[in-house]
Amino acid sequence: MPKPVTAGVIVNPASGRDIRRLTTHASVFPTAEKANMVVRLLAGLGALGVARVLTLRDRTGVAALLLRAIETHAALAAHEPWPTVEFVDLPIADSVADTHAGVAHMVREAVSLIAVLGGDGTHRAVAAYCGDIPLLALSTGTNNAFPELREATVAGLAGALVATGTVPADVALARNKRLVARCVEGPNRGHEEIALVDICVARQPFIGARAISESSDIEAIFLAFAQPDGIGLSSIGGAFAPVGRDASHGLHMTFARPGEAGGVPLVAPIAPGRIERLNLRTCQRIEAGVTLPLDAGHGTLAFDGEREIEPARGDRYEVSLDWGGPLTVDVARTLRYAASHQLLRAAAVHFA
Repeated sequence: MPKPVTAGVIVNPASGRDIRRLTTHASVFPTAEKANMVVRLLAGLGALGVARVLTLRDRTGVAALLLRAIETHAALAAHEPWPTVEFVDLPIADSVADTHAGVAHMVREAVSLIAVLGGDGTHRAVAAYCGDIPLLALSTGTNNAFPELREATVAGLAGALVATGTVPADVALARNKRLVARCVEGPNRGHEEIALVDICVARQPFIGARAISESSDIEAIFLAFAQPDGIGLSSIGGAFAPVGRDASHGLHMTFARPGEAGGVPLVAPIAPGRIERLNLRTCQRIEAGVTLPLDAGHGTLAFDGEREIEPARGDRYEVSLDWGGPLTVDVARTLRYAASHQLLRAAAVHFA
């Protein structure tokens, strides 16, 4: 008997709630709406053949609200096909370790797809462990350059078409770039971190609140892509030299210190509600496969908007761009293919 088509769902309960939103009057992303998004996602997945979903427990209420919705659906709307939802029994650390452990479990269970609800940092955490399992990237974070702001119901339909193999992978999926920082010398030699959007050399010497929210803190950035309508650090590159997600190169930009003469003035939205002025000192392309020195000086290294590393004395890092990032579902292209090949006609039988 064939195994049921299974998808994973990763929800970051803390996404869209960090200090950058609180200090700039941006709306937070409430727990109830995250649970509602998963409910709508289940409707789309179940309608087109996903029979089983694995997701994680949490202490913030997302899982509890989802369980209540599942019970209500079973009692009142059983004619609408939903996948069976299984809550993975793993320890809860209330940290990124929950995501890492959850994704690793989903990989062992051979899920066909992982839907991710979070921002750039959440998707980075998933990408570190998902291998070639495709991601359905949904935006619920503060900086959302990588995931899409899209209706979960529609995303669920596209995700199901991918998970069931109804739409070919070469049509439905896109390979993403990534930035890789490696410590090549010093006490932390061999340590490696990835970023899906940006790596920032921050002037602040301590990790602190993690978020990069002040332009005066930015010494240099490395960008995998930089869209002109983006938010976060990638918007700086988008304001000067836009780079598409499918472009073969990235950008490396350096900036003058506050009060330092020279440079090209730029204005960019580096966080919701925060438009900052920077003086660009240099800008160059990063070609895939080329390694560049990453000089942190006395500062810190931030990945996809959050400080992660305080380099030890003697550490020397290098950064490179490659196409080893995750596969993601191109929702629009998937549904366009499905429409042009009349793939949704069979699904109408379930709603007769």
